[in-house]
Amino acid sequence: MNNTTTKTKQLFDVRKLVFTALLGALAVVLMKFLSFPLPFIPAFITFDFSDVPALLASLTMGPVSGAAVCLIKNLLGLFGSMTGGVGEVSNFLLSCMLVVPAGLIANKAGHTTKHVVFASLAGAVSMAVFGLATNYFIVYPLYTAVMPMEAIIGMYQAIWSGADSLIKCLVVFNMPFTFAKGLIAVLVSLPLYKRLRPIFNSNFRTEK
Repeated sequence: MNNTTTKTKQLFDVRKLVFTALLGALAVVLMKFLSFPLPFIPAFITFDFSDVPALLASLTMGPVSGAAVCLIKNLLGLFGSMTGGVGEVSNFLLSCMLVVPAGLIANKAGHTTKHVVFASLAGAVSMAVFGLATNYFIVYPLYTAVMPMEAIIGMYQAIWSGADSLIKCLVVFNMPFTFAKGLIAVLVSLPLYKRLRPIFNSNFRTEK
């Protein structure tokens, strides 16, 4: 590897770190200041657009950058956390399930429009399906350190009386909500993708 190639790679790596940090900061802002509850889901679950910067990072610079944005936003989100960090653990896991598969598939299959659309949709499905498992086995058991399981299920029953078990709550409420959240992140990200990839990635080649 000659000096020119080494310097180019170092410049690219530095630029990648800078853009990852910037997208991480944007994700923090979106999570903190554009987060709101919805009437058809318990109030401790909120909707925000912070997955958009993470998905853009993953699609344009690779899954490691996407996961790093997820980590940045949730580490900084620990300051002032109302859930003892459990909400941030949940957000990190769910976001990674969206952006890591999307980035892996896009980078392996190619960055044509159809591949990026497929990769992003696969990430949204992954977020919903595997999110069901992490919520059931990891996140909600952790929540019981903050709130009894009976109280958690009671918040779901206030919306629908048939929500009498955790798995039913997660399948009926969380899974569709998570998929919709991932899908919205995909729909917002895709129009931005082609504009940002040439800026974020110096190795970009226009593909049709």
